[in-house]
Amino acid sequence: MANHPSALKRMHQNEKKRLRNMSYRASVRTAVKKFIQAAADKAPDGPDLLRKAVSLLDKGVTKGIIHRNMASRKISNLAKKLSVS
Repeated sequence: MANHPSALKRMHQNEKKRLRNMSYRASVRTAVKKFIQAAADKAPDGPDLLRKAVSLLDKGVTKGIIHRNMASRKISNLAKKLSVS
């Protein structure tokens, strides 16, 4: 447990940030899963779901939640799934 006031504050900030990041990552995962399911079913709303997933991934990069290479890789793989289906 931290003893100095600044260390305590930093600990609280890190916890809030961790929870916010977990929530955001979960929403990205959900969007990706919805798109993959739609691509597998060849649903007509596939391009819209892809656009939403890509948008969330890009926002995650700008917020520093997701690494840019990981987001780029995921976007590339999702785009391939759309073109195949």
